Amino acid sequence: MAPEPGEFLTLLTDEEVASLKAAGRLRRWDRGTTIMTEGDTSDWVLVLLDGRVKCSSHTSAGTEVVLAVRGPGALIGELSAIDGSPRSTTVTALEPISGIVVRDFVSFLESHGRVAVLLMRQISAKLRDSDRKRIEYGAFDTTGRVATRLIELAERYGEKTAEGVRVALPLSQDELAGWTGASREAVSKALRALRDRGLIETGRRRVVIHDVEGLRKHAR
Repeated sequence: MAPEPGEFLTLLTDEEVASLKAAGRLRRWDRGTTIMTEGDTSDWVLVLLDGRVKCSSHTSAGTEVVLAVRGPGALIGELSAIDGSPRSTTVTALEPISGIVVRDFVSFLESHGRVAVLLMRQISAKLRDSDRKRIEYGAFDTTGRVATRLIELAERYGEKTAEGVRVALPLSQDELAGWTGASREAVSKALRALRDRGLIETGRRRVVIHDVEGLRKHAR
C-alpha cells in the first residue's frame, strides 16, 4: 500500500528509507491487536507500511478518546522513543497491518541528521493539528465535528464512484464518537441529520458522501 501523502516515509530519500528498514524488522499484526499501550515505557517506533491504526487514550471514567487515525507511511511512538517518557496513547490495529519496528530510534536519528530535522517539522505539524482540533471541540456542535472527521477521512481514504466519494470507515460508531468528543447517541443523531439532508449515505463501516462541498459547509 502506498504511503499517505505527507506521512513520515514520504519525506525520506530512497537511501534513508533503506537505512531505516535495515535498522528494523518487519512485523505484522491482526485487526484489533493492541500494538502500544498507554503508560508503557519503550524505545521502539513503528513505521506503518500497510493498514490503519487508531491512537487513543482513556479518561478517568474509562471513556475512550480517539486522538488520531494513522495510515501507511506514518511514524508511530516517536515521542516516547525520543524522551523516554511513558507512552501517551494506546495504538490499536483497525485492520490487518504491517510495519517496520525500529529499536533505539534515537541512535538512528543521531546518524541521520536530515531525518531528525524532518521529524521535528512533523511533530510541529501534529501539535498544530491538535490545537486545531481543540478549537473545533469548542466552536463546533457534534454535527460539525462529525462532518469534519468525515471530510478528513474522505480526503485521506476516499474513492470516487458514480454515487459520490466512498469511504471504507476503519472506525465503529463508538470509535467515531471517541474521535469527535461526543457520545455514541449524539454521533448517531448527527449522522442521521446528515443523511436526511442527502449529504451522506451510511452502511456497515462505510460512508458514501454524495455532496462533499455541502458536507464541508457543515464542517466550518
